Amino acid sequence: MSKQQKIAIQGILGSFHHIVANQYFGEDVILKECLSFVEIPELINNNTVDGAVMAIENSLAGSILPNYALIDEFDLKIQGEVHLPIHHHLMALEGQALSDIKEVWSHPMAILQCRKFFRQHPHIKLVEETDTAEVAQQIQNKQLKGIAAIASKKAAEIYNLSIIENKIQTRKENYTRFFILKKKNGEIEKSKTINKASIKFITKHETGNLSDVLAVFSGFNMNLSKIQSLPIIDKPWNYAFFADIVFDDEQLFKEAISQIETKVSYLKILGKYQQSKRKYDH
Repeated sequence: MSKQQKIAIQGILGSFHHIVANQYFGEDVILKECLSFVEIPELINNNTVDGAVMAIENSLAGSILPNYALIDEFDLKIQGEVHLPIHHHLMALEGQALSDIKEVWSHPMAILQCRKFFRQHPHIKLVEETDTAEVAQQIQNKQLKGIAAIASKKAAEIYNLSIIENKIQTRKENYTRFFILKKKNGEIEKSKTINKASIKFITKHETGNLSDVLAVFSGFNMNLSKIQSLPIIDKPWNYAFFADIVFDDEQLFKEAISQIETKVSYLKILGKYQQSKRKYDH
């Protein structure tokens, strides 16, 4: 009998990280709740948990740059990815109507993704908090009237709140991409299909060096699905690049990487994994 896995998530039960953890690992996992992303790497590297779920980008709000830095700094490995459709619901205590709500508390990213809705209700004050589900829990535990949360339907179910408005996010097809993380030599089971990789590289100070790197992947007919620059902290105006590459043949990817190594000053493979399929659940 295999041991029950311990997985760190940002947020508490009912958070989107909770939903992703169950979707990827199944229901039979022990969840370690964290109220900030910075807690997660230490938990992985000191073996408190087997792995973690960490949001990395949203289709509306963009990349979460500090999380790229955390993955790199603590030498974590990307084991997989999940694209989760994000449905934001406005919820409050039973019997509350939209006209009763004076303040909405939620994570800054959730508020950002629902700006259009709240522009239509300017009387509502928006308050940034650390986690969507934790606000839902607070409202129930403290019986807070006039306060609403933006959170998942799962949070409404867990904390017995009434949904006032469904799907208030600005874009109805709103995704967040999550990385599944493990320690460098961690034991999370790997997918049999490997067709995507995330890498970090630093170009040489030569004109056209970035173009040379991109040309290698193009030459191998590989799709660069994302490229993101991040400042190098101790070298002002110098940048590292984080890139995602989709490929059909892992051996060809290895050959491409061997060519890239000769063209850059630094290269690190953050992880090789199975590409997540984005199927929107209407």
